[in-house]
Amino acid sequence: MIHIHEKTLQDIEFSTVLEQVGEHCITSLGHEQTLKITPFKKKEDVVNSLAFTNEYLASFYNDNRIPNHGFDTISKELKLLKIENTYLEVHSLKKIASLSITSNDIIIFLKKFKEYYPSLFDYASEIEVTKEIIEAINAIIDRFGDIKDNASTLLYELRQQINKLKGRINQSFASALNTYSSLDYLDDIRESVVDNKRVLAVKAMYRRKVKGAIMGGSKTGSIVYIEPETTLQHTRELNNLEYEEKEEVIRILKTLTDFIRPFLPLLEQYQDFLTQMDVIAAKAKYAQSLNAILPEITEERFMFLRDAYHPLLYLNNQKTKTKTFPQTIELEQDNRIIVISGPNAGGKSITLKTVGLLQVMLQSGLLVPVHERSKMYLFDRIISDIGDNQSIENHLSTYSYRLKQMNYFLKKCNKNTLFLIDEFGTGSDPELGGALAETFLEEFYHREAFGIITTHYSNLKILANELPHMINANMMFDEKTLEPLFKLALGQAGSSFTFEVAQKNGIPYSLINRAKKKIERSKVRFDRTIAKLQKERSKLEKTEQSLKVNERKKQTEADKLEEINAKIQKKLEDYQELYDSNQRLIYIGQKVNDLSEKYFNNKRKRELMDELFKLVQIENSKRKKLTAKQKKVVKAKESKVKQEAEKKVAVIRKEKKAAKAEAAKQPTKPKPILKVGDRVRLEDGRAVGSIDKIEKNKAVVNYGIFTTNVDLNQLELVEAIKK
Repeated sequence: MIHIHEKTLQDIEFSTVLEQVGEHCITSLGHEQTLKITPFKKKEDVVNSLAFTNEYLASFYNDNRIPNHGFDTISKELKLLKIENTYLEVHSLKKIASLSITSNDIIIFLKKFKEYYPSLFDYASEIEVTKEIIEAINAIIDRFGDIKDNASTLLYELRQQINKLKGRINQSFASALNTYSSLDYLDDIRESVVDNKRVLAVKAMYRRKVKGAIMGGSKTGSIVYIEPETTLQHTRELNNLEYEEKEEVIRILKTLTDFIRPFLPLLEQYQDFLTQMDVIAAKAKYAQSLNAILPEITEERFMFLRDAYHPLLYLNNQKTKTKTFPQTIELEQDNRIIVISGPNAGGKSITLKTVGLLQVMLQSGLLVPVHERSKMYLFDRIISDIGDNQSIENHLSTYSYRLKQMNYFLKKCNKNTLFLIDEFGTGSDPELGGALAETFLEEFYHREAFGIITTHYSNLKILANELPHMINANMMFDEKTLEPLFKLALGQAGSSFTFEVAQKNGIPYSLINRAKKKIERSKVRFDRTIAKLQKERSKLEKTEQSLKVNERKKQTEADKLEEINAKIQKKLEDYQELYDSNQRLIYIGQKVNDLSEKYFNNKRKRELMDELFKLVQIENSKRKKLTAKQKKVVKAKESKVKQEAEKKVAVIRKEKKAAKAEAAKQPTKPKPILKVGDRVRLEDGRAVGSIDKIEKNKAVVNYGIFTTNVDLNQLELVEAIKK
């Protein structure tokens, strides 16, 4: 059985968390239920509740969103159903039908998507799905909230008669209206309505000439409202029929209520189910606002909170756009008690409250704002002593109260207990209080309890250093400014920086020196050594952070270079493919040119066809059969590469043209006279060939694979033929 003391819930401000969760509820019952949440007594209930919340949170991020669970409370209706011979009004029946529809929709949905929401499905599968209630109510009441005409044969007949009678009343009234209007007995308004009855607006002087019942008059007395005698008889008959109709409606509602009465337990179950769904949804929305998760629940006694945030502080800082500092804390069998020391205002108490609040939240079915690799254990008991505990009502001093608390701790503390104590041992003589606190701590240690304490007492810091399964920790401070860094450092005690803080706040150095002489020299040396160690640790932390930043920068640069290298490699491959393709085309063109020349000389058609066919077969043997889709991809790739190449070529040509224009401005050198055998190239080309023949300012240039005719003006001399 799990038991968490009420005092612990007050110390860690658990009620404030519940108020924040309650703000996410959409029903009054859900809100009430949320404020009553307490840690579960059984571990199975904790695990189930966490699974419900986690699954509902998951529904926010997938396409299978859980249907709306909103409903109107039917608590009054349920009480009425328990009383015999009572009946429910139409609006109450509509609420019951709506509640049944909502419950059925969610239960059916969870059954359909049980793979996504297994725990919620198991919970909902215990509740019966029935359409009998909905069908019975919908058969009697229409969507506008009126009793249907066909709810009973008698009701149908009565309403038919009422409609006919209303027609006769309107007819007789219209007749009287026309008659007295033609006699000019009526006022300009002619008619009005009194007590839901149409009446004639008769001029006061003619009231005796109009037969009927006087229903009233105007404020000035100039008009008298009269119901014509012809309609009176019909009106009396209508009143009788409407009374009968009302009686029949009550009878129908009683019959319907009697039909629903046996479903009372199911309706109570529906309301409880939807209330719980509202609480679960509120927990999930609260978890979403905190970026909270479900950490791993371990069977072994082990707690590892990585990047743990205090929920109240996190949400408050979010509003003010202030940074919240997370803490990383580990408790295990070999390091089961942490002694946090250091100056005030460094975040010791917040660290303590963070651990306590997150543990209580978890054991109440709430997800916690920690890193996904965190691990938590379910403790049987959580006890705490945090804050100022002076009791005015009981006339107890802080120290007396704390001794009572320690007595309670000694009775309840065991290996499945988590204890949290702030400012351990304070409130009495430092020497005597410290000695007693040390004894209590030793007792908790021997009972193998898990715990975190904060203290300024040196003897407790020394004890944590001496005992193998206890560890010192401190809240880190900047060594120069003494500003808190809000970071917990395990493995080393913290100095209280008593004299340093005093000096920073302007206390004369001579007074600080006198104070130092008044206390034991060894204590000052011990505190100074701790302070020095803390400063060194702070420097190392900064160096480590700097190294990490540099490492990240180098990695980023390496990744960029790798990416650029891959891109260049890809482009080179694409250009190589394009070059190979062009070379092949040039080769085929040369072959075809040779065949054409051969045919031109010998006119042997058959030989030409054979040669061409052989050329085609050779080329086709190199090709691979591609599907239409693959051809499309290849074409697109070739087109892209070609476009890129053309762009590059266009840029190069533009640059060359600009350079040529610039060169044209410079005094030109006389062009060398080209001769047969000279090695030349085109002005904007790279390929080098030799001149085979020169005729009429044109040269036949031989490139080895092919020859071409070019204007002499377009050629550049690369190497003159040696004589």
